[in-house]
Amino acid sequence: MFETGVAVGHRPAPRTTCRPTRRRTEGFTLLEILVVLVILGLVAAVVAGPQIFKYLGTAKTEASKVQIQRIAGALDLYRLEVGRYPAEEEGLSALIEEPAGADAWNGPYLKKKETLLDPWGRPFIYAIPGDHGEYDLYTLGTDNAEGGEGEDRDITNW
Repeated sequence: MFETGVAVGHRPAPRTTCRPTRRRTEGFTLLEILVVLVILGLVAAVVAGPQIFKYLGTAKTEASKVQIQRIAGALDLYRLEVGRYPAEEEGLSALIEEPAGADAWNGPYLKKKETLLDPWGRPFIYAIPGDHGEYDLYTLGTDNAEGGEGEDRDITNW
């Protein structure tokens, strides 16, 4: 039963070694990820920034075209019901508030007064009789001056 000082069938206990606990260094910290995201955001802003501003200007021009079409539709409906377009003294506000002497007025033809402002915050210009039709409806664009090209051009109903 004893062979060289060891009991038969008995195994010696495994040796335990104390390993010092090491901090895990794999992966990224939250701070490192945030720094990378900020850098990517800055690169994207530098690369895409000019294109965004170009589209912003174009969007205002396109929005003014849509607004002119909407106001023109409301003017046509006003004419069908009242029998005439609003007089120049009444202006486009006749589409929102009933003017004196418009007995068949069945408005409002537009819901908000802000609809009568172009995307640059200026009132649309309404002239009756118009030089290009029964009435002229237009905005002078970004530069607020007649003529121009690109974003500065006039947007009209003719």
